[in-house]
Parts: sequence; structure tokens; C-alpha cells
Amino acid sequence: MPTVAPLDLEGHCVTAAFIGDVPFFALADGVVHWLDHSQKTAKPHDGLLTAIADPAKSRLLTGGEDGKLAAIGVDGTIETLAELGRKWVTSIAAGPQGAVAFASGRNAYVRFADGKVKEFQHPRSVEGLAFSPKGMRFGVARYNGVTLHFPAAEGKPVELEWAGAHTAITFSPDANFVVTAMQENALHGWKLADGKHMRMSGYPAKVKSLSWSAKGRWLASSGAPAAILWPFQSKDGPMGKAPLELGTRGNAMVTVVACHPAEDVVAIGYQDGMVLAVRFADAREVLLRRPGKGAISSMMWDAEGRRIAFGSEAGDCGVIDISA
Repeated sequence: MPTVAPLDLEGHCVTAAFIGDVPFFALADGVVHWLDHSQKTAKPHDGLLTAIADPAKSRLLTGGEDGKLAAIGVDGTIETLAELGRKWVTSIAAGPQGAVAFASGRNAYVRFADGKVKEFQHPRSVEGLAFSPKGMRFGVARYNGVTLHFPAAEGKPVELEWAGAHTAITFSPDANFVVTAMQENALHGWKLADGKHMRMSGYPAKVKSLSWSAKGRWLASSGAPAAILWPFQSKDGPMGKAPLELGTRGNAMVTVVACHPAEDVVAIGYQDGMVLAVRFADAREVLLRRPGKGAISSMMWDAEGRRIAFGSEAGDCGVIDISA
């Protein structure tokens, strides 16, 4: 039976993540909590807007209302990587060779491992960032499409256009596709080899969570009363194919999806705080957590795929151990 070790915190959990074996919980008030034999805390920001795990460097990257980009190590050491003054750091992506992309307003920045920072200006605000899994290339989600930059080289960026506001971005693990979540209830994708478009619509709500399955064969998404998984096994992606719908509930929307690091299994977090694990092959469900105080806002598996760190909008956090 799965066991849940709860951690009741005050306020909205922006990110729940594992740094090494240690679960971290970054809250909107700027305080980061982690469980390493005992509960520990640090405050990298006055108001935290975004946080992501950087597994390659064993650190949590955070951005705040104080204009700072910070990194917190497993030992709790806080390093300020960049400061933008009175601007807000609204989005972060971890890249290869210790590079970090971060955004504020219309500008995206890449900080290289040697501390050098390069700025990229855009006509409209930067809504999301992601690095390609292959090579030093990153994508910016913006109004009317995506801009792809090669930060280590000079030259013009690649523009991928599609009308509307694009709010989040992800590359497929094989780097063949880029997919965005949109302000309308839809995803949009491009096949990078030929620029071919992919429209994934029909969601009753905005898609706020995306997760690729272990081998990149499926892209899981929130925004419906089930986890919607689009097939990416073929060279043209999901076009003309129906998605899987897993963990369907009539009375609660899916708010977060997190695919298992090795198996074809997805953890699904709901608006009422429930968490299910569902297997792709037969849609078999296992209840991991009963409904709680707030909507699940973030989840992440550990590297071994045995534990899930989760957080909610109400500060209901914790760790689920599925091997117990």
C-alpha cells in the first residue's frame, strides 16, 4: 500500500521537487522547505514566482519578485546567480553544461556556467522557457508562437508562428517536436524538421501541466476531468490519432500530471487534492492520496520512481512512497 508522509505548510506550494533524494517544497511567500532527516527552511526571495529542479547540478533554481535568480543546493546553500533589480523573474529553464535560462517581461536571458549572461529581447512578454534535450538551444513561448534561440552562437533565431497567446513550452525528449500550452483551452505543436503544425484541442480548461512519458512516446496534460495523453510514437506526432484519457473523474479536474521516470505510468493530481497513479496499458488505477485541502499544484517523482513529492495550493504537501 502506498504511504503518505504529510507536510502541512502555510500558503501556495509553487513547486514540489526532488533534489537528489531530498524532497523540496518552494512556496509563494519565498520560503523553501526540505526534508533531510528533519524539516529545514531557507528564504531565497521576498515572494517566489517560479522554481524548478536542476537534476544535472543537484540544485533547485528559483525566481522571485525581488528580481533574483537563485540556486539552492541539497545542503541548503543559497547562491544568487543573477539580479535584475526591480523586475520579476517569471520563468526558468535548466539547460546543458550548467546553463540556465530565465525570463522577465519581454526579455529572456541565458546564464552560462562561467557566469556570463546573454540577453534576448522579444516584442511581447516571455511566458515560458524550455531547453532542447539536444544541443545548446532554447525555446521561448510568447504571443503568436515560439522563438528558438542558439545562445552560444551568433545568428538569427527561428520563429514558429501560430496566432494566440502561448503560455508554456516543452520539447519532446527526442528533440523532434516542440509543444506549447495556449491561453485558449488547447495545445499547439510543431514538427521541427518541416515546421508542420499539430493542433491538440477540446480541453474544457486551460492546460497548466505537461509531462513526457519515459521514452517520449506520450505527452500527458492537465486541463480536463482526466489526464489527456497524446501519442508521439510516429514521425508526425499525434495528428489524426485519439489521445488516451486516464483517471477520468466526473467531479474534479486534473491540475497536475507527472509521468513515471521509467514505466508507462502517470501520477495524476486533481482539483480536490486527490492523487492517482494510472497505468497506460490497461488504465488500472491506484489511489495514492485521498482528497485534501487544496488543488494539487505540483508533483515530481524521484529518480528511482518510488516516491512522489507533491504540493497543493493550500500548503498541503508531502511525500508519497509507492514501494511501502
